[in-house]
Amino acid sequence: MGVIYALKFGNSRLMLGFYQLFSVPHIKRLQEDKMKHDTALMILKFICNEVCKLETDHFEHCYEAFIMALKNNTTEVIQQIITTFPHSIWYKTVNGYILPQVSIMNRCENVYNFFVHEVTHNKCFHIMRVDEDENNLLHLAGRLAPTHKLNMVSGAALQMQRELQWFEEVRKLMRPREREAMNKKEETPWMVFRKEHKDLRKEGEEWIKKTSDSYTITAALIITIVFAAAITVPGGNNGDTGKPIFGTKPSFLIFIFSDAISLFTSTTALLLFLSILTTRYEENDFLYKLPRRLILGLVMLFMSVTTMLISFSAALYIMIGKDNSWVLIIIATITCLPIASFVTLQLPLLVELICSTYGSGIFRKPSDLRITP
Repeated sequence: MGVIYALKFGNSRLMLGFYQLFSVPHIKRLQEDKMKHDTALMILKFICNEVCKLETDHFEHCYEAFIMALKNNTTEVIQQIITTFPHSIWYKTVNGYILPQVSIMNRCENVYNFFVHEVTHNKCFHIMRVDEDENNLLHLAGRLAPTHKLNMVSGAALQMQRELQWFEEVRKLMRPREREAMNKKEETPWMVFRKEHKDLRKEGEEWIKKTSDSYTITAALIITIVFAAAITVPGGNNGDTGKPIFGTKPSFLIFIFSDAISLFTSTTALLLFLSILTTRYEENDFLYKLPRRLILGLVMLFMSVTTMLISFSAALYIMIGKDNSWVLIIIATITCLPIASFVTLQLPLLVELICSTYGSGIFRKPSDLRITP
């Protein structure tokens, strides 16, 4: 009886916990959205099955839905329609483009991932397909993305990086001969990319130069401050030995170490930002070279700002806080303010750079593993 009671009591508490969890507004909204999504998929499956029973041509019933789902990057709808009507994968838009071509031109990553990793029937014919101007998939990847897709990424430099990621991903899918194929204008895919992204490259160059220039000034100011602080140590030096008077105090050691770290990190940041300013700004530089330097420079700058403030706080404590312990609390609190401000203002850019450069990205997995029919 005790075991049964314990199980009932445990189940009731579990149910109560689930009820309280789903009572949270955000969780409840997610649950409602999930139910709407599942219901929509059930309705779509029912409609597809009913249309399949009709003896008329299925094209007129599912063409518009397929093209709309293709342009809106809705993989579930495309997958259901293709599963029910396999020939729908060959549906063309008004301009004569099919699924992989539209997904690349419109930068629909979900549809592209579906094509690369799940479509197996006649896949090689899709990859080798060209349009009326003899542009293959890599030529289409070299075109500039639609404006609303570019605006999903902040900053021209990161937009250029995203465009290069698309080009490199499609390039892995193509065979070596097709990577250098010419269209009717006698342009290779890379020539198309450079021509289409000329203005975006210039905007990216200006954006990253202005950003690096601002950080360079900041790093130079920090170097000047911490170098001067290292020479004029708090408390002064012993007149006989020349050594700092408070040289053996823990607070002085904190001051010296943090000041040295700030000097070295700010110098490293300055050199990194200067290397960004003096680079050639080729298209490929925006893929890894420039973002990596900017990421490392921002990390070094953050470390230098933090250690500089720690050094300054330790100097204040040495001078006025030795006999007043409450001063340490005030100094520590005030020190957190500029650090928190710097993190709040600059961390979003750093996180976006790291996610865009080192993250999993918009592509599920490498696509150089071609699936043949």
